[in-house]
Amino acid sequence: MSAPSTAPAVDRRLLEILVCPLTKTVLEYDAERQELVSRAARLAYPIRDGIPIMLPEEARPISEEELKVARPAP
Repeated sequence: MSAPSTAPAVDRRLLEILVCPLTKTVLEYDAERQELVSRAARLAYPIRDGIPIMLPEEARPISEEELKVARPAP
């Protein structure tokens, strides 16, 4: 049995309008990791306390392998 998630919810409307600051492409929300994934830039932007941190220097590089298994939230 897993503990309930304590991460604050991210406003879905905000997720619909945010784009990658480098490539201006759509982002995928990874609810499990609390990240916004830019496939084009191969970066994962963190979400802290429900706030997306859209700074490239704060983003985590993601591998090709991670991109293959990553799936957008429904």
